[in-house]
Amino acid sequence: MAGAIIENLSGRKLSILIGGLMLCQLVCFLVGGLIAPAPSSVMPVLGTKCIDKHFGWNTWYQAREPGQCNTVDSFEDPIIHEHHISANDIVFSFQIPLRFGGELEYSRWQQNLIAMMQVDIVYDPEVEVEPDTVLTLEARLGYRNRGDPEGQWTEYARSTEERTLDCHIDEEHKREGYQYQCSLLPLFELGSLHHNFYLLNIRLPTDSPEGKIMNSGLGRLQDVWVAFIHTNGGFTKVWVTLKTIFFPMIVGIMVWFWRRIGQLSRPPALLEFMLMGLGAALTFLNCPFEYLTLAFDCPWMTLLADIRQGLFYAALLSFWLIFAGEHLMDDIERNRLRVYWRHLSAVLGGCLCLFIFDMCERGVQLRNPFYSIWVTQVGTNLALSFIILAGVCAGVYFCFLSYMIWKVFMNIGSKRQSLSAMSSSRRMHYEGIIYRFKALMLATLLCAAMTVIGFILGQVSEGRWKWDDDIELEYTSAFFTGVYGMWNIYTFALICLYAPSHKRWPKEESKTENFTAGHMDITGWDSDQAEMIKAKSCFHTRSTFGTRQPK
Repeated sequence: MAGAIIENLSGRKLSILIGGLMLCQLVCFLVGGLIAPAPSSVMPVLGTKCIDKHFGWNTWYQAREPGQCNTVDSFEDPIIHEHHISANDIVFSFQIPLRFGGELEYSRWQQNLIAMMQVDIVYDPEVEVEPDTVLTLEARLGYRNRGDPEGQWTEYARSTEERTLDCHIDEEHKREGYQYQCSLLPLFELGSLHHNFYLLNIRLPTDSPEGKIMNSGLGRLQDVWVAFIHTNGGFTKVWVTLKTIFFPMIVGIMVWFWRRIGQLSRPPALLEFMLMGLGAALTFLNCPFEYLTLAFDCPWMTLLADIRQGLFYAALLSFWLIFAGEHLMDDIERNRLRVYWRHLSAVLGGCLCLFIFDMCERGVQLRNPFYSIWVTQVGTNLALSFIILAGVCAGVYFCFLSYMIWKVFMNIGSKRQSLSAMSSSRRMHYEGIIYRFKALMLATLLCAAMTVIGFILGQVSEGRWKWDDDIELEYTSAFFTGVYGMWNIYTFALICLYAPSHKRWPKEESKTENFTAGHMDITGWDSDQAEMIKAKSCFHTRSTFGTRQPK
């Protein structure tokens, strides 16, 4: 029976395959660095102060349309004192996108929209900001499409929310006119940017119909800013293009691989099942569902993207553990999934925790986009704990995987001594197999390191760097597209190289009976030596490299 392609593929063909895959990997990095823009952009907008003594949520307040907003520049304007305007009569209006020399509009390629709010508070010794002040706001979000009348807005969401202010000022700056340093407050998140124009109205009431006093410890409020963050359409086009290219490639190689497995007289091995599971998870990740957002409003798209990413992480991390464990070449009988239940429980438990956290955040946002788990101290601590714990677990996992691969290398080194008893042609054959296997293990370690770095980078922050004055590289985009391409290329290479080969072993020129014990030729050995070699062969018969049977 034939073995894996990685064992029998000629050096020339293997070099061509590896060279082509490395070229594809380079292209993925260059596409992200030279063609794709930054993954996201930020648009800070200063709220326009609209005054209305007869405030009501049946009215939309916008500064661009005459008569729909009686504006004032500051709260020190004489009109406010003359007409006895209170905080209940002031609405902050934000209309996006901004106008830069013409009417701009959002594109559905920009995928999602996140809003972060910041308040400008001036220091006043008579009304200082109280620590951990609760900011109560009434927010209303509306949208308008191209072709709709100018003043016609459709309500998207409305909510009354509370946010905890974290403001501080240095002692030397506690003078009138200096501003507090206040942290950003999460406002809302849209999983789909389906409409062309959006209008946000925010009101900071001082009392409620029930007589409850609100926003009493804000100090001297001056302005309200909202930073609108959206995915760049150019980056989305590059990202979806990569998915469109990789999706049929992985599907095709999986069909080809499973057809070869079906031609064998034995049942599929555990490693082959894991390869199919990894390919299925990657196929689900590659499927370009983003095309749906061009025609339909899909607020669940961000949640779906997180679920797809989590399933792929679980499949990839589980595969690496089993891949290394199946080649440890010790005396433990494996090739069964229950042998790895401790390893897989840790991986699946971590992914399940991240899934629960994501559902608590983005799952609730499907009903109320103004909801955020970060608004309370308990929620903030819980969210930070999840992120820190996920980063620590990723680092620990990488160390553990490195230890397992190191152990595989040590076992290979200790059992290579038996190769000296072989004929020169056989010894060279197995030396080549060992060399290829070690190179594949090192590629696995590199892929794991890049995956961990990409995961931490995506969780913590995004960066933007410039190389020189002539060429601008988007390092974040290059890393994202490069790692994504690496996942597809790595999975493609594994499925291709671990598929059953049609080639047979070369026959030994000997009339004596040949025995094979995990790829070890024991022709001419006595029975005791043969049994010893069978028990301590260089490659265990349960591994992918040991799928051959005596001919």
